[in-house]
Amino acid sequence: MKEAPLKAFTAPPDGLFGGLLQLHQPARGHRAGTDAVLLAAAAPLGARRIIDLGCGVGTVGLRVAQTQSAIVQLIDKSADILGYCRQNIAGNGLSERAICIEADCLSRDFPAREACLSGWADVVLTNPPFALADAVRASPTPLRAEAHVLAGTLEGWVKAALKCLVPRGQLVMIHRADALPAILTALQGRFGGATVRFVHPRAGEPAHRLLIRATRGSRAPLMVLPPLVLHQADGRFTPEAAALHAGEAVLGWR
Repeated sequence: MKEAPLKAFTAPPDGLFGGLLQLHQPARGHRAGTDAVLLAAAAPLGARRIIDLGCGVGTVGLRVAQTQSAIVQLIDKSADILGYCRQNIAGNGLSERAICIEADCLSRDFPAREACLSGWADVVLTNPPFALADAVRASPTPLRAEAHVLAGTLEGWVKAALKCLVPRGQLVMIHRADALPAILTALQGRFGGATVRFVHPRAGEPAHRLLIRATRGSRAPLMVLPPLVLHQADGRFTPEAAALHAGEAVLGWR
């Protein structure tokens, strides 16, 4: 297990979930936003052990640690980004229930070197990089490139999540809506009982995101839930989206 060094920060943190979660983030690069809010809100209730896979600065895992009685392990391959994550753990008073670990989930030996991860989690939450390395031009900002471009395959990412889960454990992922075929292919033979909720920028517009939950070893059929619409015609959040961003609501799976 590798612990990232604790960084010293002078800039004030950003507040998410109505200011309930305070986050130090890189000034340049990927910054936490709606995707992280939705994934945290979609975390199944009642889990005792949760992994945030590809955690970044810790937004999703730390929000779940705030709202559920669970131990959360936050996994990322970047020592630099985990410096922010450790600062955010301490700054939000979550040192007793949140741990960050430096590990590359796409490495061949994952999670062998981190035995505390293998078959440990009831739930894996993940917001993997959306773009494939051979399909886009990566950002010149290293932390932004790591957050946006997957240095491997989506199937490899799903297999890493599988290795971390107990039997019948659950994977919850947010991704682009058009990634659904690739996600279902990656889940095949590993996860079942997939439940999908599409996310639309506005009513009448195509979905741009999806949330998906699946259970390790399940053979249950696919289910599609009613969509989530983020914005009204005037650009303001819908009441449901506003409540999620304020930390006043969660996303159910029924």
